[in-house]
Amino acid sequence: MPSSPKKDAYGAGQIQVLEGLEPVRKRPGMYIGSTDTRGLHHCVYEIVDNAIDEAMGGYCTQIIVVLHDDGSVSVDDNGRGIPVDMHPKLKRPALEIVLTTLHAGGKFGGDDSGYKVSGGLHGVGSSVVNALSIKMRAEVYREGKIYVQEYSRGKPTTKLTVEGKTTKCGTMIRFTPDEEIFDTTVFSMDMLMTRLRQQAYLTRGVTIAILDERKVRPEEDQLHPRLYRFHFEGGISAYVLHLNESKERIGTPIWFEKDTDDGFVEIALQYTKAFQEHVVSFANNIHTSEGGHHLTGFKSALTRTINAYARAQGFLKEKEENLTADDVREGLTAVISVRLKEPQFEGQTKSKLGNAEMKTAVETVVNEKLAEYLEEHPGEGRDIVGKCLLASRARLAARAARDSVIRKGALEGMTLPGKLADCSSKDPGECELFIVEGDSAGGSAKQGRNREFQAILPLRGKILNVEQARLDRMLANNEIKSLIIALGIGIGDVKDFSKLRYDRIVIMTDADVDGAHIRTLLLTLFYRYFPELIEGGHLYIAQPPLYRIAKGKEMHYVYTDEEKEETLTKLGVDLKATEEVMNPEEAQEVEEAEETESEGEKKAVQKSSRVAIQRYKGLGEMNPEQLWDTTMNPQSRSMFRVTTDDAERADAAFSTLMGAEVAPRKKFIQTHAKGVKNLDI
Repeated sequence: MPSSPKKDAYGAGQIQVLEGLEPVRKRPGMYIGSTDTRGLHHCVYEIVDNAIDEAMGGYCTQIIVVLHDDGSVSVDDNGRGIPVDMHPKLKRPALEIVLTTLHAGGKFGGDDSGYKVSGGLHGVGSSVVNALSIKMRAEVYREGKIYVQEYSRGKPTTKLTVEGKTTKCGTMIRFTPDEEIFDTTVFSMDMLMTRLRQQAYLTRGVTIAILDERKVRPEEDQLHPRLYRFHFEGGISAYVLHLNESKERIGTPIWFEKDTDDGFVEIALQYTKAFQEHVVSFANNIHTSEGGHHLTGFKSALTRTINAYARAQGFLKEKEENLTADDVREGLTAVISVRLKEPQFEGQTKSKLGNAEMKTAVETVVNEKLAEYLEEHPGEGRDIVGKCLLASRARLAARAARDSVIRKGALEGMTLPGKLADCSSKDPGECELFIVEGDSAGGSAKQGRNREFQAILPLRGKILNVEQARLDRMLANNEIKSLIIALGIGIGDVKDFSKLRYDRIVIMTDADVDGAHIRTLLLTLFYRYFPELIEGGHLYIAQPPLYRIAKGKEMHYVYTDEEKEETLTKLGVDLKATEEVMNPEEAQEVEEAEETESEGEKKAVQKSSRVAIQRYKGLGEMNPEQLWDTTMNPQSRSMFRVTTDDAERADAAFSTLMGAEVAPRKKFIQTHAKGVKNLDI
């Protein structure tokens, strides 16, 4: 007989029931993605999205976002205003229900008074923001009156009252994020501007403004004026021009739209002479960063239409192979925007559209409208096909170069680069690869590392700028080739990330202009050819110290000039008294005296009461022990993980700084020059 199962106290009493908005406060990440700066800003996006829904319905023309000095943010629109009358079933004002109940709002109504299309979190947006706010104030302007109600952490603190008359119509929501929930409650105007500009492009004719009233602003925001206003009559065509601002363009943006039985489709596209594609997709104005059926439909229709046009015009001969999907998307910038009644998004943060019918809808529109455009604009059609044919020839050359690299590796038994000092562990999960600038730093790193799990790959000089080079030329560069072989995952269409040899890839360069340049070249390589490593959290930037400060036997490593001054002050040093600080020669004398106990020890000890400051111009100036202690020891080092939270801004930055166009780069340098710190000249 089997033994009786073990009895425990698991019963109805252990089933936890969270009422109202308690689940949101218990698990905020489930509703806004995270509680870091992204989740904080997501709250603003949710309130703005509700105003955008009004604009998409034709009821709103203006949205104003204000960052207040008390840490709150307000969103004001001139839409219809959230209803304030009593709900027939719940016997509470509609405004209160919308702001305190999950899945309540006009998006669930079946009549004509609700929304035909909408964004937001399936109707949970406003109530989620309310739940995560220490204070929220709602003002509704309807029927000549101002209706007001206040809340805290999702619960009403006042009743709905009328506080005067008005000629306005619309809604104002002002909220203060709860410090108990969020890691930071400081809003970035820079991040908000990017999102608001995007929404203004997608909603043609609406005006969106952002005003910063804060007396103290984050450093990045100090580069921007306090007021921005976005209004684009050109819609997504203007958006494409904005994305291509720093690129050499082919023709003008191609734009078309059509209302289908399954939804509304609007597309704008333009080719550039760059090598990378930049395609962004939206569903009901929500950025679908992981694509979905609408993006799949666009890509397949684009390949089919351009191949058909190239065949019909004789650009592709009978015996020639069709252009591939990669060929027709090289250098392409496109914005795909669809609107549908019942969008099915995968995941709470809506990163992928799941409506299969939108694939057919987009395919049909692109096949029809793009074919018409190419027929009516033969000159531009010829330039586009010419660009695609050039990409095709380069692809074949790159494949030959790549196969040569792989074939050579196979003949050598997949020999790792000779300059690579590999680690002994074979477990990729614990292994680290340090990409180091130069042989001098490489020597210190090899001696100072933990050989068990740390590998060192020194690079000689500056690698090729891959922003302006195709794959075949890139693979001819020995430094890049060594790095690709060391990573073990291959490149191009044969990448296999299961073969990644190191879980952490660390860029470790000098803290000077040359080091920053090499770091930028490496980041460009990873962003353009290995974005999956960035998305997977594998890429890091080491943070070596700028200074070593010693007084007696007390020693400090500091990473900024501000930190240096703070440390000197703590050590009791008068920053204006130069006699309190030893020069490098004197500091060296003290070190030697301590090691050898020479006759000059007494003199050295007297000097040791003063402070020695060493400025590290390069990693090679550190001995192996110092490099290990400050930059490589997992217990004491400081590293930045590389992320691309905003892919659009990252793409624009790489195109501007590393692309062929000089004018945008000059403008960028002139704009940001005053904000540069620690510049070595």
